[in-house]
Amino acid sequence: MTITILIADDHTVFRSGLRAVVDAHPDLECVAEVGDGRSAIEAAARTHPDVAILDVRMPKLDGLAATEAIVAAGGTRVLVLTTYDSETNLHRALSAGASGFLLKSLPPEELVAAIRVAVRGDAIIDPSMTRRLAARLVSGIAPPPDPPELSHLTAREREVLLLVADARSNAEIAAALGVGEETIKTHVSRVLSKLGVRDRIHAVVYAHQHGLTHPTQPPLPRP
Repeated sequence: MTITILIADDHTVFRSGLRAVVDAHPDLECVAEVGDGRSAIEAAARTHPDVAILDVRMPKLDGLAATEAIVAAGGTRVLVLTTYDSETNLHRALSAGASGFLLKSLPPEELVAAIRVAVRGDAIIDPSMTRRLAARLVSGIAPPPDPPELSHLTAREREVLLLVADARSNAEIAAALGVGEETIKTHVSRVLSKLGVRDRIHAVVYAHQHGLTHPTQPPLPRP
């Protein structure tokens, strides 16, 4: 299966570099390349790419506003690229429905991996920003009562949710709980379904919004 990609960045050299990364992989195809947010929305509507890679700062319309419009239209996952790891932009990107928030300095192979993660329906952000987003969301907010959907989680599923909220990968969770990685994938899938969230990043947001963890608590020990 070929993954179709839209690239939007107002820096021509950087945009060309992104296209070169995409073109180096036979299963990836760049179907459009534009230099501003408004053109990104138009190109997405015209080409229906699987993934749109958008810079945050672009003329006419910024990448975050373009993300919201493209996600709302449906059918396209959005990866947001930025030079700065701004918590505000991260929050806006996730609220707009982005499937990824990545720094422009990431290695090419990690960008390709992020594209494939997005196509699978999952989301990816820099792990170091996960706890920062959580702290921002719960700052000054008293933990609310447990929402009713939490009662549908088994004890093990709730444990998995807390480890996901601690920015653990499936492999790390499997090692911490002494089970296979496929078992953890099943647990994560059930947690997402029961909570009504679309991917693990929004599960992290959910856990912190509902006071299931606390930013001042030390992280759980890693294996």
